[in-house]
Parts: sequence; structure tokens; C-alpha cells
Amino acid sequence: MITLVTILHVLVSVFLILVILLQAGKGGGMGAAFGGAGAQTVFGGRGAQTLLGKVTSVSAGIFMITSVTLAYNASRSHSVVQREASAPAQQQPAAPGQSPLSPPPNAPESTPPAPQGK
Repeated sequence: MITLVTILHVLVSVFLILVILLQAGKGGGMGAAFGGAGAQTVFGGRGAQTLLGKVTSVSAGIFMITSVTLAYNASRSHSVVQREASAPAQQQPAAPGQSPLSPPPNAPESTPPAPQGK
């Protein structure tokens, strides 16, 4: 279930990026907010919403729903650290008097190679 929601979330996010990039700019930008030309339309109506605008709104809604669903599911699951701490240890304890880094008793002796003189 979560895999399906994750796949849907990624697909919707890519689709949302493409739809937003396809839309034409409305003009004005930040200059209109500071008294530039066309400042009267900052809070005014923009007319009917285009098809791309409606598709963007629906995609944004689906993106928000999948985001909330994934965040809720992530908050309910246990973290990896908690799972590792609660799992029983699988290692055998070392024999008394033996360091975990020392070689086993039946290991052959290793000697460093002799330096070669020139």
C-alpha cells in the first residue's frame, strides 16, 4: 500500500513540475506588489481558470494528500535504530581471556616479510 502511495507521489510531483513549467507567466511579478504598472490587478480577479490551472490545482491536491499520508505512515512506524536495539544479539560471546581481535588459536603464525637489502 505504501509503495503504491510512494510511486503515486513521485509521479504526481514530476507531473506537477511539468504542468507548472508549461503555464505562461501572469506578468508583473514582485514589481506589481510595490506599485508598479498593473498593481491594480494584484488582488483583483483574474477571470476564468484555464485548463492548465485546473490540472495544477488537482495535481497539487493529490500531492498534498499523498504527502500527508506518507508523513503519517512514517510517524507510526518504528525507526531502524529502535528495531536494531530491540533485536536480540546474534553474536557468540568471546572465550574468557581472549580478545575479540586476536586470531583463533589454530590460525597459522604470520610473520612480516624480511626487508630486502640492496
